[in-house]
Amino acid sequence: MLKEITDNPLMNGDVAEAEEWLQSLDDVLHREGPERLRQLLVMLQEQAYRRGVKLPFTSNTPYINTIPVSEQPRFPGNREIERRIKSIIRWNAMAMVVRNNRPGSANVGGHISTYASSATLYEIGFNHFFHAPSADHPGDQVYFQGHASPGMYARAFVEGRLTEENLCNFRHELRAVPGLSSYPHPWLMPDFWQFPTVSMGLGPIMSIYHARFLRYLEHRGIMDTSKIKVWCFIGDGEVDEPETLGAINLATREKLDNLIFVINCNLQRLDGPVRGNGKIIQELEAGFRGSGWNVLKVIWGGDWDPLLEADTSGLLMRRMGEVIDGAYQGYIVESGGFIREEFFGKHPELLALVEHLSDEQIQKLKRGGHDPEKIYAAYKAAVENKGTPSVILAKTIKGYGMGEAGEGRNATHSHKKLNEKELREFRSRFGIPISDEEIANAPFYKPAEDSPELQYLRQRREALGGYLPQRRTEAPPMEIPSREVFKSVLNSERDESTTGSYGRVLQVLLRNKAIGKHIVPIIPDEARTFGMEAMFSQYGIYASTGQNYKPVDAGVLAYYKEAKDGQILEEGINEAGAISSFVAAGTAYANLGVNMIPFYIYYSMFGFQRVGDQIWLAGDSRCKGFLLGATAGRTTLNGEGLQHEDGHSQLLASTVPNVVAYDPAFAYEVAIIIQDGLRRMYGENESILYYITLYNEDYKMPAMPEGVEDGILKGMYKYQSREVEGSQSRVQLLGSGPSILAALKAQDLLAQHFGVASDVWSVTSYKELRREALEVERWNLLHPDQAPKTCYVQQMLGETRGPIVAVSEYMHLVPEQIAKWLPRRITTLGTDGFGRSESREALRKHFEVDAEHVAFAAISTLVRDGKLDKSVVAQAVKTLNIDTEQRDPVSA
Repeated sequence: MLKEITDNPLMNGDVAEAEEWLQSLDDVLHREGPERLRQLLVMLQEQAYRRGVKLPFTSNTPYINTIPVSEQPRFPGNREIERRIKSIIRWNAMAMVVRNNRPGSANVGGHISTYASSATLYEIGFNHFFHAPSADHPGDQVYFQGHASPGMYARAFVEGRLTEENLCNFRHELRAVPGLSSYPHPWLMPDFWQFPTVSMGLGPIMSIYHARFLRYLEHRGIMDTSKIKVWCFIGDGEVDEPETLGAINLATREKLDNLIFVINCNLQRLDGPVRGNGKIIQELEAGFRGSGWNVLKVIWGGDWDPLLEADTSGLLMRRMGEVIDGAYQGYIVESGGFIREEFFGKHPELLALVEHLSDEQIQKLKRGGHDPEKIYAAYKAAVENKGTPSVILAKTIKGYGMGEAGEGRNATHSHKKLNEKELREFRSRFGIPISDEEIANAPFYKPAEDSPELQYLRQRREALGGYLPQRRTEAPPMEIPSREVFKSVLNSERDESTTGSYGRVLQVLLRNKAIGKHIVPIIPDEARTFGMEAMFSQYGIYASTGQNYKPVDAGVLAYYKEAKDGQILEEGINEAGAISSFVAAGTAYANLGVNMIPFYIYYSMFGFQRVGDQIWLAGDSRCKGFLLGATAGRTTLNGEGLQHEDGHSQLLASTVPNVVAYDPAFAYEVAIIIQDGLRRMYGENESILYYITLYNEDYKMPAMPEGVEDGILKGMYKYQSREVEGSQSRVQLLGSGPSILAALKAQDLLAQHFGVASDVWSVTSYKELRREALEVERWNLLHPDQAPKTCYVQQMLGETRGPIVAVSEYMHLVPEQIAKWLPRRITTLGTDGFGRSESREALRKHFEVDAEHVAFAAISTLVRDGKLDKSVVAQAVKTLNIDTEQRDPVSA
């Protein structure tokens, strides 16, 4: 012990005194155990603080495995058979990528090195931990790392779930026999993949909120999720994405011991080291331990155990901790002699520690992420851990097994091709029974059906409920409320905003016996803004621990009520987390077999613009539900200004193929759209999600006119005509959202002051009009020998007269989506440019979308078309108070 003390860099003082302290520590540990020792150390620390002693803070443990050999459980499987299975899968994953990137092929890409480094991490999970859905288990939720997908395909091939032709068509999804998608994409492989993960960082944050949503379902009594574990596989380079670590505190706060992160620390990203001058494992340990996670480091393989046991001075452990990742990466490509000299050679004692090992043995000392027994021990500890989420930091080698072709090299991430020599070496290293004559073709290999490997593999998966990954859609159709249920909204004539109308629709649904409990209201700390705070006391805000305090507004009817079985997900100022909850709820029909209906309402500016990548992921995930972009529009949000005023979310919504986007003007439109969305998504099982923009401007809501339902859903209908006796001029005015008020007022101005008749159309969805028109246009293009079809927008406007003027709270591009199918040129009025703080009236005049500018646009177009005399222009400028020299709002 004396040498251990004198060699310690922290030692500065009386050696004998230090020795007494350490001997006392060992004595307590021996006599009373680790728990008593922990108590005494905490007491000593507290006493030091009381005496004014500031102790150095560290959230790191030594750079060794968390689980000592003495606590390592017995490995329950057959290591040799599992090694052979893993080797076969490695080979097939590599062969699949190599064959699709040979000279003369399409060179469609693919990744070998990620799965090569993580094969053991996955195989231990597949053989011992990952539960598939079965009669007695709902199934674990596994977020596979996107770049490791070749390994999942290779395993499914060995299992018999994919064919050789499927593998040959990797990244060739348009061939006669459809191939395999590049990465996990449920949209492309709806029976296989559950979670899109290759947009870096989204898998981790989604998995955290998914694990929390499982608790939500259990606490609300909807389903028993207690057996489900959420596994998320992450690359160490991925942790630099803010979404990866941004929500880890939530997992601690919610005590999500159903969540397990597995971070593959191969020390490399695409271009080079993750932390060449640091230590990524120690950095991550500090972050996760500081957040309260159970951290399990798996750094060294079993080959290192005897060396660490012989290291009585702790010198080897300290040497392990002082070497930086850039150096560790360099050791991979160097000889055993180089490692002996550079790593062990710093201290004579360390050289003596390995003098019995040859250079080859030193070079082959394994990292922990490639040791099945170490990984099994960590997984078992994580699964059995209670009260906190777990993270496994597994040190691996990128491109493991690729040798000089890419093992541990900076370029290995993009390596897709191996020559014949490299293939032969790979085959020999992993013992694949392929002859030298066949090797150049990189053939796939599958053991015989009665082989020990296949029998073992199938036994293990049968014991765990079946195969993964798999995606099911077994949730039965729901009983959707009829339109009659919304009669109070459809026929009501009251002053309110469309946000208020939505709140009334939501209340109707929450009270519905058939689907009410399946509604998931999601709000990011803006319920009061949206006038929805009354729901707090009615339905409760979900809190996993209930409400352990008396809220300050407890005496108010609509008080802030938290409850363990609360229905509302109040996510705080956190759009990335809220959309993650939305996806967890909207995919529950496939991932859990239960229909949940998320309604996520938020400031519209902070939807597609803020979390557009996650909404794209929702589309890929075949997520269902309603996104409600409230306080929408560039001019309706009084005083908030540039960062809040949304004039483009409807345009951004048009980029996601399976988003159905609407911009309703009236309460009855909101009700009709939501009822039909429920029918399509939860009655007809369409893989779509809805985006509806809502506004905070109160105005008179009319009762629904007769026969407009079909037009509301298709995208437009004629709302009102204004005839003028003797008029030779007519215009078509298109309005959506509250802009229809400008169109209606412009209709009056045109009739009263200029004798122009007009029709006002309520356009609820330019995207739906465009989608259907494109569909018809494509059919006509492909069937020139048949009578052409007419799209809906042409059916509506084809027989009308006069210029077409469209006004919108959005950029000109939104109404211009339908321009090519119109019978005449369209004049659009929109809100291009940055918003600013002002009143609605001033903003609408600034952006030239008020009633006066709508009327003037109609007059201007009629004059240019020769329908009105030019002299009318001066009258219009004066009557409508138009500043023809006003600065363009785009550049203002």
